[in-house]
Formats: sequence, C-alpha cells, structure tokens
Amino acid sequence: MRILPLVALGVTVAACSMDQDSSRSFPLAPSLDRAGNVVGQVYSMSNATSGNSVLAYNRSADGSLTYSASYPTGGLGTGGGLGNQGGIQLDESGKTLVVVDAGSNEVSSFRVNGDGSLTLADKVASGGTMPISVTISGNLVYALNAGGAGNISGFTLSSQGDLTPIAGSTRPLSTSASGPAEVSFDASGKTLVVTEKNTNRLSTYSVDGNGVAHGPTVTPAAGVTPFGFAFTNNGTLVVSEAFGGAANSSAVSSYAQAGDVWAVISASVPTTETSACWIAITNSGRFAYTTNATSGTITGYAIHGGALTRLDADGVTGNIGAGSAPTEMAISRDSKFIYAFSGTTHRIAAFAIGGDGSLTALPDWAGGLPASANGLAAR
Repeated sequence: MRILPLVALGVTVAACSMDQDSSRSFPLAPSLDRAGNVVGQVYSMSNATSGNSVLAYNRSADGSLTYSASYPTGGLGTGGGLGNQGGIQLDESGKTLVVVDAGSNEVSSFRVNGDGSLTLADKVASGGTMPISVTISGNLVYALNAGGAGNISGFTLSSQGDLTPIAGSTRPLSTSASGPAEVSFDASGKTLVVTEKNTNRLSTYSVDGNGVAHGPTVTPAAGVTPFGFAFTNNGTLVVSEAFGGAANSSAVSSYAQAGDVWAVISASVPTTETSACWIAITNSGRFAYTTNATSGTITGYAIHGGALTRLDADGVTGNIGAGSAPTEMAISRDSKFIYAFSGTTHRIAAFAIGGDGSLTALPDWAGGLPASANGLAAR
C-alpha cells in the first residue's frame, strides 16, 4: 500500500448518515400513476432489522412514481443510517440488481424481469462485516465492508445473477478506522475507488484480468470528508465533500486519473450549502448534482473538460425543503429525471432535468418509505 502524505482528521458526519428512528412504521401505500405509462423503475431498500427488502416503484413517462412491490433479500438490515452511497446498484444492462444486507453481513442479487419486477437470484457472505456499498462492472461485483477494520471483497456475477467469491480479492482500506462511504468501478472496469471520510483519502485499487483487486494506493482528497462520488464516461471522478458538516462549507471536487493516483482538476468548488454527501452525474457527463443533507437542497454543476462550475450562484439548483434531509440520488436511464430520498419525510423527491442542467420539481413525490430506507437505483 502506497500512501501520499496526509493529515488524518478522524471526521464523522452525522448529517450524512441520517440515522432514523427505525421503530416508526410507514405503510407502503401505492401512489397515483396519472400517466399510466410505465417506462422504467426506481428501487430502494428497507434496510429493516426484521428482514431487508427491495422496494420497487414504477416510473412513468412524466417522471412520476407508483409503488409496485416489495422483494425480500433474504438478509437483514441495520434499521439505521449507513453513512454510505451505493447500497443498491443496477448493472449496466439494467437486468441485474445487487443490494447490501448490512445487518447480516451479506450481499443479495436479483434478476430484473422485463416488467421491472424482481426475482431473487443469490445471497452470499459479503467477505467482511457490515457491507454498505456495492459496485458492478460486467461480470464483476465488489462490496465495501465498513465494519471491523474494513475491506473490499470481490465476486463474479453470472448471467443468472449468481455471486461467487473471487479468491484473493479481499483487500484492506488505507487504515483500520477509515470511515468508508462508497466503492465504485470507473468506466473502464479496471480501477476501483473508495472514499474515506475519516482520513480524507481516496483509496484506489487496480483490477487485473482475473477480477482480483490490488492496492490500495492512496491520494489525499482535495477537501475534507470526501463522501459520495461518480465517474463521467471519460473517466473524470467527481467527489462530494461534507467538510465535517460545517455550516455552508461543503463542496465538490473533480479529478483526472494519473496512473495509480488522482490529479485535482477543480478543488473544492463550494456548494454554499451544508453537508454535501451524495453525487449523481447525467449520462452525457455534462452535469453533476450533490444533495446537501442539512440544507435540504440539491446543488448542480456543469462539467467542462473535467472542470466544475456551479450552475446557480446561491447553490440551490433544486429545493427539497428545510428539514427534509435528502440523501441518495438516482438519475433515470434517459437522464430526464433525478430522484432524491428525503430522510425525514420518507419520500422520493422528483425533478425534471433541463437541457441546461436546471431542475424543475415535479408535483407528485412518492411516499411511504420506511424510516430505515437506504439507497436509490433507477432504470
């Protein structure tokens, strides 16, 4: 493991974890689908201690969501915040869904049927303790385990959704108390990145032809408390920075890969908001968005040559509402809509994405998620 010099701050960000009262009950009542034209789905997970389930919503052409069904994973949730991004993920084809079972140290996979319904395919041990994030590239899946000393661990994914552990793929994080948030492949599938909140580091792993990860090589993050991230198709890495939850201090940085490390393109471009924790990028790679958990807003950025420019001077591209505590986001496959989970109102907020990156709130937001819900994926 090679480490570039860095001061480890040991930061924790309660605002980004959004621990909820899992004793509260919220029935999953269907919402009205006015358009009546299903074109895709949005998935979340219950993360319930009594049994984790994937919660499916049908997406209509106008962006509205209608609750569809609940699909048990066979594993357990934790009933509270995971301080993560990417707990539930679709593969590139949209035909396989993988989800963490953080309470039982497992990972579950589903086949996605033509109508968006799910069939449980497999459930395996995550290779560590308390998996919080998963990532998929081709026939490879990696899980990020946040419990204990923390690690990443890899699996092969069959066409039927079966998961098989990859021998020698389990690798450590940069330290035993790194406070990881997310693991993700880059667009090539040859590089894995983990953001570490407590150390302010980006841990990078190379993946060989057998799917085995090597590393990590560690790069200091441009800002404090790197959290969620995503890649553009040309390899630009965009990372949110919560800055320890300091008021109006969060930011977003972008990077270009330089061998095994990351070169800063735009360093800590302010959101002007508080607790930026999650990142989503449009298919075109032109726009990136971050949810500000404490401010209840979404900040949008234009991406030009990897450089970031805030879309709105005040940092408010989308307003979910004071006290709404927005967490993870998902962008529809056609990049026409962005969805964000409100951690306090237990709804999925929906916005239409304009050609200039602007966001227009849709009138109907899907409700009824349990207090413990975590993660979003869209197709």
